[in-house]
Amino acid sequence: MLAGLLALSACSVAPPSSTAEPTAPAGPRVPLSELAVADDPRALTGPSTALIESAAIEPVAVDPAQSLPVTVVSRDLDGDREVVVDDASRILPLDIAGSIAATVFALGFGDDVVGRDISTTFPEAEGLPIVTSSGHAISSEAVLALRPTLVITDGTVGPTDVVLQLREAGVTVVYVDAEPGLGAPAELARQVSAALGSPETGELLAQRLEQELAEVLAAIEQIRPDDPAQRVRILFLYLRGASGIYYLFGEESGADELIEGLGGIDVAGEIGWTGLRPMTDEALVAANPDLILVMTGGLESVGGVDGLLAEKPAVGLTRAGEARRFVDMDDGEVLSFGPRTPAVLDALARAIYSE
Repeated sequence: MLAGLLALSACSVAPPSSTAEPTAPAGPRVPLSELAVADDPRALTGPSTALIESAAIEPVAVDPAQSLPVTVVSRDLDGDREVVVDDASRILPLDIAGSIAATVFALGFGDDVVGRDISTTFPEAEGLPIVTSSGHAISSEAVLALRPTLVITDGTVGPTDVVLQLREAGVTVVYVDAEPGLGAPAELARQVSAALGSPETGELLAQRLEQELAEVLAAIEQIRPDDPAQRVRILFLYLRGASGIYYLFGEESGADELIEGLGGIDVAGEIGWTGLRPMTDEALVAANPDLILVMTGGLESVGGVDGLLAEKPAVGLTRAGEARRFVDMDDGEVLSFGPRTPAVLDALARAIYSE
């Protein structure tokens, strides 16, 4: 699954659009459970953009305890291996969604981070140098210039040969592996904290994230239709217009758990769609979603809703296409499955159910 994401991302990816308009509204939002929602969310029309209230990362600890050296299991793409981490004073977290960096900052080790990937766009990391391109390719020269003592990655950025070259150059590299889904944020907290020699802090963060996730899921249950027959039928469509990439994300992609967490029906699962596969007109029409979920940069890459409907007429044959019912969210947030996941669910639920 991670390799599939990497292959897609390397193809003319638009940079994350977290700095683009529109911006999140000023002032506190009403609690999600008190949101004024449509009587029938399936009948809503027109596009919406999901915006998290704040992109800031709140650390679970200040100056967290750390014990090094530590031996951890690195989830390398070719198999597990033991790695000794003896210096985490200069950390470089790298992945396709910026989730590892967000986790390092949430653990309280943000001051030790020396660089970032292009998807790491939260405010605390904005001043750090970028070492990956818009296609998520790592520049070994840029990495080595930062003199990192520890690189933490998950295989979603590459090429793999470059990562292995870093190891050969003496940089400690640890791979983590949290399967995409709602359980990933807590698992990522535990794996990353182990590599940093601070497992107790990781457990604190994991527990916080599990609690926040439970709270937002409970709030969504209060605003979604009780009758399963009235729940919004949702499809996740991955778009990269410049490369002609149109993928449906199905079961085991993470999009399925996201949709179910939002109280919707994952229509890709209904038609037996698994993983990440090129969209077919037949599959799209068979799924017939009420709402299509997309990345903001992806939608922009095809010329917005009008461009998508013109390029892929089959989209217009679905209920979502007829109603122009698309919800977009920042590329680096919507499937990030890290510390921001509870906020992502909150923002998406508002875009899906609000009057």
